[in-house]
Amino acid sequence: MTNPIADPLVEVPDTDAASRLVHLEATPEGVATVTLNRALRRNAFNAELIAALHEAFETLQGAEGVRIVFLRGAGGTFSAGADLDWMREAIDRTEADNRDDAMLLAKMLKSLWDIPALTVALVEGGAFGGGAGLAAACDLAVATADAKFSFSEVRLGLIAATISPYVVAAVGPRQARGLFATGKVFDAAEAEKVGLVTEVVADAAALNAARDRLAAAIMACGPEAVADSKTLVDDVAYRPIEEVMEETARRIARARVSPEGQEGVRAFLEKRKPNWSL
Repeated sequence: MTNPIADPLVEVPDTDAASRLVHLEATPEGVATVTLNRALRRNAFNAELIAALHEAFETLQGAEGVRIVFLRGAGGTFSAGADLDWMREAIDRTEADNRDDAMLLAKMLKSLWDIPALTVALVEGGAFGGGAGLAAACDLAVATADAKFSFSEVRLGLIAATISPYVVAAVGPRQARGLFATGKVFDAAEAEKVGLVTEVVADAAALNAARDRLAAAIMACGPEAVADSKTLVDDVAYRPIEEVMEETARRIARARVSPEGQEGVRAFLEKRKPNWSL
């Protein structure tokens, strides 16, 4: 897939096969949108879609000027999980081949997790199996009230293995055990209650409004500070406080003397907008 993001950010149409599966666009302000584009198959995963998503996410990791990344599905469905034809192919593969295949999904999810900008899943319709895992791998997830979720792998005699690090990080071990073990379908309200979703809105129009609100809000935040904040959470999570005190002090000291930190504090004291704020 050709790189649709340049400096400055511009929208460049893609015409190859990958772009038909994943549409990546960005505004000059740094708002990027990745759209799963298999609407006729309810944006279900197959090897080609996974590869196209991986490439899009890696592009966003290295793109200068990206402030926020939205992930959504075309046609009113976020993602139905695994494509049936892809699942049929897996039946005849060896364990080694299946491991290699699963690693492609694992690497795609990690490439999403590693994007420095804030990532937001915009969920409508359904997010099942790997689709729900995709939402969990984003920093935030906003869902319409009628959206449905399920980790249905156990109903096929399988497990939600590759997506588990992101789901457990989002909902915690106890909730993950129950959701993984029952494979039940649950609504957006329950998804918000357990932590899989961070906000529920009324409908598709409200989902677009939430997108615009979050895009506007992120423009007030220092881009480097956003990326460093995400890394900070990963580095201190579940570690004893005594182990991280010195490191966290070092990081805030470094931020205070950085060009972005200096600009942000000076702008606050001078009662003006910092140079990254639009």
